Amino acid sequence: MRKFLTVVLAFAGLCAMSIAAAAQGAHTPDQAKALVEKAANYLKAEGKDKALAVFSDPKGEFVEGDLYLFVMDANDSKLTMLAHGVNKALIGKPQIDVKDADGKAFNQDMVAMLTSASDGWLSYMWPNPATKKIAPKKTYVTKVGDVIIGAGVYN
Repeated sequence: MRKFLTVVLAFAGLCAMSIAAAAQGAHTPDQAKALVEKAANYLKAEGKDKALAVFSDPKGEFVEGDLYLFVMDANDSKLTMLAHGVNKALIGKPQIDVKDADGKAFNQDMVAMLTSASDGWLSYMWPNPATKKIAPKKTYVTKVGDVIIGAGVYN
């Protein structure tokens, strides 16, 4: 009986961890927008150098599972990545010609959108860092000074 109870409790623990992990990936567009707005306020209050370091910390306050920030240089025609919450290898790399899994140059669409508006939403296909699978992603972006801040949710 004691072994049975141990097995049942272990199984229940695994189920609880699975549910928590799944919940961590179930973010809403409102949460993505709120994260970007929080980041914009942080950038204004703390300055660009401090903010970029904090935004790129995968264990920091601006990363929650598959919800994370990216920041790009709005004044650079190459749209260089300045911060990324889950992939530091992208920092310093040009993003203007990056295409999604369907071949869409979504960063070019983003730049075009931000020339006529200070913020907005884009949709594209992108690898989900939690599942490692290509999934539809809806991203909110805003321009703050000379940077573009974005965060998105996976459908």
